[in-house]
Amino acid sequence: MKSRRAALAASSLALALVVGACSVPPKVQTPADAVASAGAQEGTGETGPEGFEDFYGQTLAWEDCEGGWECTTARAPLSWDDPGAGEIGIALKRLPASGDRIGSLLTNPGGPGASGVDFVGDAAQFIGEPVKAAYDLVGFDPRGVGQSDPVACLDDAAKDEALSTEYDVPDGEAGLEERRAAYREWAEACAENTGDLLGHVDTQSAARDMDMLRAVLGDETLAYLGYSYGTQLGATYAGLFPDKVGRLVLDGAIDVTLSAGETSEQQAVGFENALRAYVEDCQAGASCPLGGDVDEGMRQVRALLDAAKANPLPTSSDRRLTSTLAFYGIAVTLYNDQSWPVLTQALTEALDQGTGTALLYLADFYNDRNPDGSFATNSTEAFRAVGCLDGRQDPDPATMEEQRERLEVEAPTMGSFFAYGALTCADWPYPVVDQEFDVHATGAAPVVVIGTTNDPATPYVWSEGLAKALDSAVLVTWEGEGHTAYGRSNACVGDAVDAYLVDGTVPEDGLTC
Repeated sequence: MKSRRAALAASSLALALVVGACSVPPKVQTPADAVASAGAQEGTGETGPEGFEDFYGQTLAWEDCEGGWECTTARAPLSWDDPGAGEIGIALKRLPASGDRIGSLLTNPGGPGASGVDFVGDAAQFIGEPVKAAYDLVGFDPRGVGQSDPVACLDDAAKDEALSTEYDVPDGEAGLEERRAAYREWAEACAENTGDLLGHVDTQSAARDMDMLRAVLGDETLAYLGYSYGTQLGATYAGLFPDKVGRLVLDGAIDVTLSAGETSEQQAVGFENALRAYVEDCQAGASCPLGGDVDEGMRQVRALLDAAKANPLPTSSDRRLTSTLAFYGIAVTLYNDQSWPVLTQALTEALDQGTGTALLYLADFYNDRNPDGSFATNSTEAFRAVGCLDGRQDPDPATMEEQRERLEVEAPTMGSFFAYGALTCADWPYPVVDQEFDVHATGAAPVVVIGTTNDPATPYVWSEGLAKALDSAVLVTWEGEGHTAYGRSNACVGDAVDAYLVDGTVPEDGLTC
């Protein structure tokens, strides 16, 4: 699913619906006297792995790009197994420390596929002032993403169709093949339009890029703030380079010990639980379109999704709201409880008027679709490409049917949209990458894992699982709704993270906020 950036953006959806465009927070304006001069930056002098000395030894040439920010592109090897295979570009953006600098803080919003270059501007709005004084805030687009060498697949029209297509429960082999063929077409387009890079956008390669970036930024150890999938990237880094772990914050954690199938099912339950919390809150108000108790309200949402599947809802445009698009529209509002009133507005329109304009807008927001049918990012392409290299579900028909039946019981409202996910990667042109990292990150410095108790996208049990897997982890819990915690929860979480990043004060394991 989506990233921390979705959670941040969801909080502005109410305004966005009124003005008809996404509301983006203004960029931080840093006084000129607090900004280091742009230019060349020397690294740590490390040589890196044999054959990759040129990459570890490169000098970054920063240029002013906007309002006190600096931008550059680093070189990375196409393959960390073959230094002669070619190279790619990794885009970076930073805000220099405003006080006594102690190093760089790399950030990642998740996805996989979300742009760290875009996110770091948002992050500067909520990261604590002591942290911004002590660190250069650095965002980067991982390999395959955004302004780095990107994954490219279908053209906009074909992508638009693929993201809105409806599928019935497959009726035998013919039904399965129809759905599988659609995913195969996507995969073949990725191979044709991306080339060899498509086989090298796995998380382990991105983590190796991150170690190279650490070195060329001049840091002996890595300071890192990762959200959502960014926690998987951070945990992978810790497993590959435990001796280089400095201060790592992993917020909205992914449990790297789970299989792809377990991850999908537990995420479905996470969205189901988040929707239940929304329905309960909605029904406690005066203008909720969902009647009866919570169970009845959930059944009404499911009935709406079924109705949109049987007869897609009309909208104010020539497009219609399919069940798949309605699911996206509902899901994006669950990333941040501040956007629940927007979901109430959209459901009221759909249930009372029989039209889906608001839900379609929300679905487009989720998918980064522009009003003209183009797409603002390649996040969906990168999401699939990274996921298919990191791990896959079993496409055996009987196994998928058993999973579908479990999802109907565990997540009766939202679960069907997670069924048959194994088909996404069934015909991917590159194999799964062998895991080479230690999931326990033995010998690493203390790592802070943060979990939100009713997080839809990264269920709290995942944070518990990652904290248990990492030998040196401590778990901080926020008792709240929505996706991730630092920057959108409370001072208890914020102060704990700030003190850890700035002073190295490790929070008490089990701290609950």
